[in-house]
Amino acid sequence: MATAADTDAMRRAVGLAARGLGSTSPNPVVGCVITDASGRRAGEGFHQRAGGPHAEIHALREAGERARGGTAYVTLEPCNHTGRTGPCALALTEAGIARVVYAVADPNPQATGGGDTLRAAGVRVEQGLLEAEAAAGNTAWLTAVRLGRPHVVWKYAATLDGRIAAADGTSRWISSPESRADVHRLRAEVDAVIVGSGTARTDDPHLAVRGVDGATQPLRVVLDTDARAVRSGARVLDGAAPTLVAVAEDAETGLPDVLRLPRTGRGLSVPALLEALYTRGVRSALLEGGPTLAGSFVAAGAVDRVVGYLAPVLLGAGPTALAEAGIATITEALRLDVTESVRLGPDLRITATVPKGA
Repeated sequence: MATAADTDAMRRAVGLAARGLGSTSPNPVVGCVITDASGRRAGEGFHQRAGGPHAEIHALREAGERARGGTAYVTLEPCNHTGRTGPCALALTEAGIARVVYAVADPNPQATGGGDTLRAAGVRVEQGLLEAEAAAGNTAWLTAVRLGRPHVVWKYAATLDGRIAAADGTSRWISSPESRADVHRLRAEVDAVIVGSGTARTDDPHLAVRGVDGATQPLRVVLDTDARAVRSGARVLDGAAPTLVAVAEDAETGLPDVLRLPRTGRGLSVPALLEALYTRGVRSALLEGGPTLAGSFVAAGAVDRVVGYLAPVLLGAGPTALAEAGIATITEALRLDVTESVRLGPDLRITATVPKGA
């Protein structure tokens, strides 16, 4: 049975793991805390970037000989395979770790089995401590492994009466500076930011991360079905971050290196887009487009989390946050689970998840 000290150590590991958000793809975020044989903190670490040392290795290096006979608290089951780095299960065994407590079992068939390897080596292994907290912090990677597509967060800003712009199309600024700064934090935590042709044409967005120290710039993705919205000189074509423009298979464009996708009645195939992004190593994406693009993702069942910034503003007219999404009656409504509500300046940020199977 877990003690208070066990829980504290694992909670610290969960916090450490979060430091890797946005920089580890296609790998998960992982945190590790090591205590010595007497239970004192000896080392800690987190996975900082793909191809670099895993969390356990950072923690073992800091702990040194104090790791022998100690306990390792890891947010994800130690890996059991050799990729760009060696198996962490073996490293823990060789360091003389006597006990390993991990929160979430590794669902990746290429890396799972670390727990069994540790047990076979005589290490005491326990699973499930703070599993929900650790899984929540690794939601994007877990979704990608289980579904074979990126985890998608739909973000929008709206007035209290649900408008994302006024009747004349003006929208700057509905949300507060605090909310807009928070969006850059969201961008810094994902691998790709997606908008549609309407947003590209109307706003000429930049989509890069600003104001977040050490951020890895996400891939900027523009869905431009007929290849008419992204022109030479568009802000997304500068060198601040990588950019991918997706067009229909039959579209004529002078842009180099476009992604060609099948047409659908809604524009471009969302499943085909997500498959293409997944093959490029994208495990998480932020949907920042307008109501039409959001509707196509919702209709495709490709939204996993919603982050809404609600401003204490009334407009009475203008476009709403979500356009037609394949929902015809109230019984078909997509009902979400609210996980958080936070004040940001005058605004309210509401985060909700889509229930599994919805």
